[in-house]
Formats: sequence, structure tokens, C-alpha cells
Amino acid sequence: MVFALVRPEVDLELIFPALNEERRLPSTIAATVDHLCERPWSSAIVVVDNNSADGTHDVVERFAHAPLPVYAIGCSDRGKGAAVRRGIATSSARYVGFADADCATPIETLDPVMALLEQGHAAVIASRRAPGAYYEIEQSTLRRCGGWVFRRLARMSVPDIADTQCGFKFFDGPLIREVVGACHVDGFAFDVEILAHLARWGHRVTEVPVAWCDVPGSTFSARRDGLRSMADLIRISIAR
Repeated sequence: MVFALVRPEVDLELIFPALNEERRLPSTIAATVDHLCERPWSSAIVVVDNNSADGTHDVVERFAHAPLPVYAIGCSDRGKGAAVRRGIATSSARYVGFADADCATPIETLDPVMALLEQGHAAVIASRRAPGAYYEIEQSTLRRCGGWVFRRLARMSVPDIADTQCGFKFFDGPLIREVVGACHVDGFAFDVEILAHLARWGHRVTEVPVAWCDVPGSTFSARRDGLRSMADLIRISIAR
């Protein structure tokens, strides 16, 4: 494992924000390494440890001799948004993005995403609501209801984006590094803030369909994070 805030430039850097992910992270990193090694782009993986209390760091050490760089950096500010911004802000890659440690979005989705980025698209995100997308494993009824409310509020800021919350988003590197410098939401509404800034700056966000699986073990808590996320969405919508 290499701890590195300053990293060599590559074509693609893939960020995994991680909070207590020692169980789910190993298979996700392994699958990602295997996939990236078969692609023509130069690539690196960055795990942003968001103050984990388990063996997340030990997991990353297993990939010290992987055929492509697997870096680890820390983020003392709690929240997935803070961790993602930390990874993006310290990147020098041509393209940079993030994925969830649970691998709910198949890593193969990266192929059409990269094709679009290389064609000049500024932001390409996986979508569970784009034409052709489907759920291989559905969410619980409670999560679906909460998602409906979240989407209604998110549309106040990004009315043209069908799915703001699928955890698989990739961007033009120089552009997104500028965007995250203007973002402040640390919690689970951070995606909406990033997408809203892109839209306000005149950049189109492209959605690609995904075969998505609901994977147990999410760190999102409806009781702890739900009201905060809703409040963040309202703040984002009025910060025009």
C-alpha cells in the first residue's frame, strides 16, 4: 500500500470512499484491478479512508504488489462527500471518478463511461433510471420510499438528471477538480451539489444505464442521515 496525496498522472483514477469496509473492499478492489489491467488506459485506484475503525487499511495493504497502483489516503472530515472531494482534489488524472466499495454497480459499466469521456463528455454517471437500466436485486420498500422523496427534492436543483445517487460517477479531471473546490456538502447529498454545479456552469451530465444490485451493509442510516440529506438538498437548491 502506498500513502500518497501527490500521485503520478494517469489516464484514469478511480476513487473508493471507505468507512469500515474491511469486508466488502477486498473483492471490489480485486475485481477492479483485474478489469483495469485489461484496458488500454493507464489507471490507478485510490482508497480514501474516512476514519475507519476496522481493518480497512490492512485490506489495502494486500494490494501492495498489484499490477497497477493502489493508493490509500486519509480524510479526517467525516462524510462520504468529504472523502470523495479529498480524492478528487488530490488527483492529477485526466479522468477521475468514484465508485462504492460494495460494487453495486458492475465495474464493466466503466467501459461505456470511458468511451463517452474520451468523446468529450464532461461528466458521465451510472443511472438506475436511464432507458435500459434495471435492478438485479431490488432495494427494500423503506429505501425505495426514501429514494422517492430524495429524488423529488433533488429535482429542484438538477431537474434533467433521472438518478443523482447511483454511486458510480466519472468526470473530466481538470473540470471536476475546479468544481469540487466550490462544494461543501459532506453528507450523502454531495452528489447533487456536484451535479448542480456542473449544470449551472453549463456542462451536460450524461447518464448511462446500469444493472444495479442492492448490497447489504450501506453506511447510510435513514434515521441519522435522512433529515440532514433533505436539509442539504434544500440548501443546494437555493444556492443558485
